[in-house]
Amino acid sequence: MSNEIAVWVAVLVMILGVLSLIMEVFVFPGFGFSGIAGVLLLAWGIILLSTDLIQSLQSLVIGLILTIAFFAWGIRMGYKRKLWHRFALKDRQAREQGYSSARQELKQLLGKEGVVISKLRPSGAVEIEGQRIDVVSEGGYIMPGTKIVVVRVEGSRVVVKEI
Repeated sequence: MSNEIAVWVAVLVMILGVLSLIMEVFVFPGFGFSGIAGVLLLAWGIILLSTDLIQSLQSLVIGLILTIAFFAWGIRMGYKRKLWHRFALKDRQAREQGYSSARQELKQLLGKEGVVISKLRPSGAVEIEGQRIDVVSEGGYIMPGTKIVVVRVEGSRVVVKEI
């Protein structure tokens, strides 16, 4: 491969690495396949552009160390200047103030009987006193038309069993 083509291949590999990292940030948040692929493509591009393998590996290690140091410095400065507090929610939704994740009317269903209207495998819908409710079966699969009884209410989760 000629030197000119090798340079273009290296530039293309680095552009693909940057695009892969951008995809990781905006399309697939987290550190998954495209993030790892982006880092590897960038490293490969740097190695392809270098004239000496040892020199390129040294450059990669120095760049990695500087990146980690800069990241740690940024986090430390953020805590010192309370930058992170600007992004955090300070209000709390306490139970004493009336906040609750559980629907209170579900607690009244405990012990009531109903009929399954969609297959419970193990979740589905039942009808209790003319009201459609999403439930989870205590056992396994329950066919529509089967009579059930509510055995537990855990937050917003209603657990039923077959009668």
